[in-house]
Amino acid sequence: MKILLVDDEQELVSTLAERLEMRGFDAHWFTNGNAALQYAQKEKCDLAVLDVKMPKIGGLELQRQLAEMQPRMKFIFLTGHGSEEDYLAGTRKGHSYLIKPVDIGQLLAKINEFLR
Repeated sequence: MKILLVDDEQELVSTLAERLEMRGFDAHWFTNGNAALQYAQKEKCDLAVLDVKMPKIGGLELQRQLAEMQPRMKFIFLTGHGSEEDYLAGTRKGHSYLIKPVDIGQLLAKINEFLR
């Protein structure tokens, strides 16, 4: 499974990628939406893990653009301060939300839900 990770907190996103790779996932991380979009134009990804609040392109807008490019991509959102409205809108569309700081066990559980 190829996973795209996007969060403006470099230490967090690189650590998540490392931990996922240790568990056999093909994880690629970026600290901004533009870089992630460029990558997704060239590479097919199965799942994207996106921070909701990022400079320039936030996670919700990034999800919209990625879904246009790769309609089968699934999404998990990370948020430290998401609103209930964002959460409900996302879950109605079949996306998952995790609260920061992210527990790797919870992230793996969400990823495994998508694998089933």
